[in-house]
Amino acid sequence: MAAGSLKNGVINGNVSEKKVTNSNLSAGFPFVKIILCKILLNSLLIMQRVFVFGKGESEGNKSMKALLGGKGANLAEMASIGLSVPPGLTISTEACEEYVLGGKKLPGSLWEEVLGAFKAVEKEMGAFLGDPKKPLLVSVRSGAAISMPGMMDTVLNLGLNDEVVVGLASRSGVRFAYDSYRRFLDMFGDVVMGIPHALFEAKLQRLKNAKGVQLDTDLTGLDLKELVEDYKNVYLESNGEKFPSDPNLQLKLAIQAVFDSWDSQRAVKYRNINQITGLKGTAVNIQCMVFGNMGNTSGTGVLFTRNPSTGEKKLYGEFLVNAQGEDVVAGIRTPQDLDAMRCSMPEAYKELVQNCEILEGHYRDMMDIEFTVQENKLWMLQCRAGKRTGACAVKIAVDMVKEGLLDKPAAIKMVEPQHLSQLLHPQFDNPSAYKNKVVATGLPASPGAAVGQIVFNADDAEQWFAEGKSVILVRAETSPEDVGGMHAAAGILTARGGMTSHAAVVARGWGKCCVSGCSDIRVDDTSKVATFLLVMMKEGEWISLNGSTGEVILGKQALSPPALSDDLETFMSWTDEIARLKVMANADTPEDAATARKNGAQGIGLCRTEHMFFTSEERIKSMRKMILAVTPEQRKAALNALLPFQRSDFEGIFRAMDGLPVTIRLLDPPLHEFLPEGQIDNMVRELAAETGLSEDEVLSKVEKLSEVNPMLGLRGCRLGISFPELTEMQALAIFEAALSVTKKGITVHPEIMVPLVGTPQELGHQANLIRGVAKKLFSEMGSSVEYKVGTMIEVPRAAFVADEIAKEAEFFSFGTNDLTQMAFGYSRDDVGKFLPIYLSQGILEADPFQVLDQKSVGELIKIATEKGRKANPNIELGICGEHGGDPTSVAFLTEVGLDYVSCSPFRVPIARLAAAQAAV
Repeated sequence: MAAGSLKNGVINGNVSEKKVTNSNLSAGFPFVKIILCKILLNSLLIMQRVFVFGKGESEGNKSMKALLGGKGANLAEMASIGLSVPPGLTISTEACEEYVLGGKKLPGSLWEEVLGAFKAVEKEMGAFLGDPKKPLLVSVRSGAAISMPGMMDTVLNLGLNDEVVVGLASRSGVRFAYDSYRRFLDMFGDVVMGIPHALFEAKLQRLKNAKGVQLDTDLTGLDLKELVEDYKNVYLESNGEKFPSDPNLQLKLAIQAVFDSWDSQRAVKYRNINQITGLKGTAVNIQCMVFGNMGNTSGTGVLFTRNPSTGEKKLYGEFLVNAQGEDVVAGIRTPQDLDAMRCSMPEAYKELVQNCEILEGHYRDMMDIEFTVQENKLWMLQCRAGKRTGACAVKIAVDMVKEGLLDKPAAIKMVEPQHLSQLLHPQFDNPSAYKNKVVATGLPASPGAAVGQIVFNADDAEQWFAEGKSVILVRAETSPEDVGGMHAAAGILTARGGMTSHAAVVARGWGKCCVSGCSDIRVDDTSKVATFLLVMMKEGEWISLNGSTGEVILGKQALSPPALSDDLETFMSWTDEIARLKVMANADTPEDAATARKNGAQGIGLCRTEHMFFTSEERIKSMRKMILAVTPEQRKAALNALLPFQRSDFEGIFRAMDGLPVTIRLLDPPLHEFLPEGQIDNMVRELAAETGLSEDEVLSKVEKLSEVNPMLGLRGCRLGISFPELTEMQALAIFEAALSVTKKGITVHPEIMVPLVGTPQELGHQANLIRGVAKKLFSEMGSSVEYKVGTMIEVPRAAFVADEIAKEAEFFSFGTNDLTQMAFGYSRDDVGKFLPIYLSQGILEADPFQVLDQKSVGELIKIATEKGRKANPNIELGICGEHGGDPTSVAFLTEVGLDYVSCSPFRVPIARLAAAQAAV
């Protein structure tokens, strides 16, 4: 019975809503019995927590990731389409949730369900757990609904003990059996019993030294038998108890360990970093072992169906002969290129290529695949959508549309916002200039450029990053425990590990520069020194990494902005075809406007005029004279000095945005922000000399401008109403600039925004001033331009009276930054003092200044939208707060029905993608 047949707890649709009355209880008793039976059956189905997968038939499928985790769902899917998948079973994520909520105890009857399902697996294999004559070994792996590579636990070769290993040796050879046993003792001790892996590694190294060998594969079967005894002693030495030899107990403990790893420090940190929320837990996959360590006809590998860095349509992977899967991904041995398998195991390689084609066509995506070859037979162990760089994501999306695998909407869904963010990262300015400073070359595991100071452990990387430093994390090899430091680092460099090692996979998923498997370096964690052939570098010294070439370069190398590819331009044109929401930019200078246009902005949604006053000493002095003026004449003289500067700036922005709308916000901040902090005596003397006032008069003016709560004081439209000549000067500068560039063939669409309106009368006052200036100027010049007057909705009251304000406004722009401040009562300047605590303790799910709070600010936007459109059906609606570049906020605003969002120039591509994905 497939759980997929359930919907809202009802089998095959909804139960009839026919009321059961006294009359139909007697007349329709069979109907009541059917309903009760359905309800009972339904409850039994809901409780299914163990799902079997095997040859050509499975109880799950790829759509059940939430229940079976990504790994379990894909194993079931691969088995159902006929690929060679070792049979097994999956314990659901709901069981993990029960385990965690139940005080870390296996839910009632779950163990019996596992044993019952496992009998079907044993029957299919003709082998049995704990049976020396027909030994069955299993792997126990985690698998959440969202891939978290390396963050949770795995146990391989489970089921071995002193009796079973003898039976296995008689069937498959002494060396193989004891190699598997020593691996199991190490992994089970580390993952399940909490014994540090380093204790086992020390025993292994001591034995290799004694035998005079370098590689594990050089040890004989008798050597490994001796090592097994040493490993069992580690249990006694470390924990004071013997290794648990009962296979059933091993299995139960391993299941609990995988469930426990859901709440491990590294897994929690990874979810926080990647903002993964809402998952129930991890599934547990118990799968029959197949062995890549059975000699030279066996091996294991990891591959991607396309290059995960560039997107090139070519198998990209690594392979190790006579090894198990952990050897590849953990970076313990540096593997060979996949072509090595083509030569040594041609038939298995041919089947692998066919399986890759099947899976890519079936999933319509680039796949990440783990496989094992046991004595020349291929087994598929895992598949999932591969983590990729931004360049790769865009190229694959475009290529798959060209290949007919995807349509444009599906391709748009494939690319994630962070992929575009990666493409906007800088590259090295001139790679040829640093060639004489290259001290080592490793594997180009994740592209891009990184410059930083060397650190040797994850904790230092996090601490230095918190202090504002750029760091390069240098390790012999990374492990899941390093995830926090890896995220904090600008780049990652490892001495060991291949292109599919932990460091490489995690770095690519984050778009972080990584060079792995750099055998030219020696890393001394204790002394905090890295030796690159003849060059020794200490902690804190500067280094640069080229993740596209694998080069390690001395010193700080210059960076330059990225170049955008043809594929990206093609992809972004599709987003604009599909999106319903326009994307504008927040830009205050002609340079910002040009950047915004280059990134695809469809106009300027917010030009903050106050930023223009700080660009030169002359401007700020004129502004201060205006603030300190005693008479209207003095104020007007100061404003006349500012007028040419404002006009010139607006002309530059209009030229950059030729043909596109430009929304200009009138002066918004409180006046004290234009007066310098500190050195008040010097400032008073200087201003007194410039304005003709006495020093006492200047000081009195400055003191009067001080406000208890500037956010709620003399700012926004209150300034324009208090000093109408200020509004008139800014309006005149806008209209003069518009007329000037229009004469030169530039098409302008100015939209003048009045800030901080809370009543229709405030907007009416300012709109009359603006329109009066326009009327007079247009009459004098004998020409005109079309323009709009609107307001920024950033005061909660404005949302509630939006219907009244809409009668005066031609557009609303929601200032979600201030709306958030006023809705929460949080100051953006002070929120850092408590917000990290709120986020870590779950008091808030996200920073409300980054992700729009739909329950408060979202509701205010809904209210204002509904009321505004009802009063003025032609009103244009958008937002200009930082939320305009946040994908989840963009999706919400699309649903609400806004016309546009506006964000910083560098977030425009991300907002364009988010708008298209929301439409899809």
